[in-house]
Amino acid sequence: MAQQDLHKLLRSLRVWAPGTTELRRFDPDTAPPTPLALFTSWFAEAVAAGQPEPHTMSLATVDEGGEPDVRIVMLHGADADGWSFATHATSRKGRALSAHPYAALAFYWPVLGRQVRVRGPVTSAPSEESQADLHARSTGALAAALTGRQSEELPSLQELRRVSEAAWERARENPAEPSPTWTLYRLHPETVEFFQGDPHRQHVRLEYRSTEFGWSRALLWP
Repeated sequence: MAQQDLHKLLRSLRVWAPGTTELRRFDPDTAPPTPLALFTSWFAEAVAAGQPEPHTMSLATVDEGGEPDVRIVMLHGADADGWSFATHATSRKGRALSAHPYAALAFYWPVLGRQVRVRGPVTSAPSEESQADLHARSTGALAAALTGRQSEELPSLQELRRVSEAAWERARENPAEPSPTWTLYRLHPETVEFFQGDPHRQHVRLEYRSTEFGWSRALLWP
């Protein structure tokens, strides 16, 4: 595709099309006192509205050299201990979190014109908890974890198939087999922002900020 065609295609696109997106009214004065309660409510509404893969999120980190990186990962949970996700400690993101244990998450639910952004320090769960999280997932998830080598250079797709097939066999034969580098991470929120789109571009942005006295709230200009 020529660059000119790409620009033409981009100009033809719109967001929050009628019939696809329902932009609901959000009154920040009625928001709960903690961000977790609002996140749980919004997440349930995204699921009910038919948002595909609402549990996926962007994870932004900074690597050993101070360079930013971002990728899509799956939310494993959100509770009083923080927002959790998992990966190999030896992966690119695992190494970045070891060097700079601070990250940002972003959820985008276009079916409702909503975003949620979370920032804060990250800690890793104990090994037994990380393995329990892994073994509570599907056989395919365990097979992928046992395949390992995440972010390493791959010599060929044939090599991937060979190692993956062997990992699938191990996962089926031993559903409790450990993956030593698999790690459950928790992001402990310092700020959580909720964005509700508005058809007149009067978008509502409510930010929760963690303080020594609990959570404070403030509106942000869109």
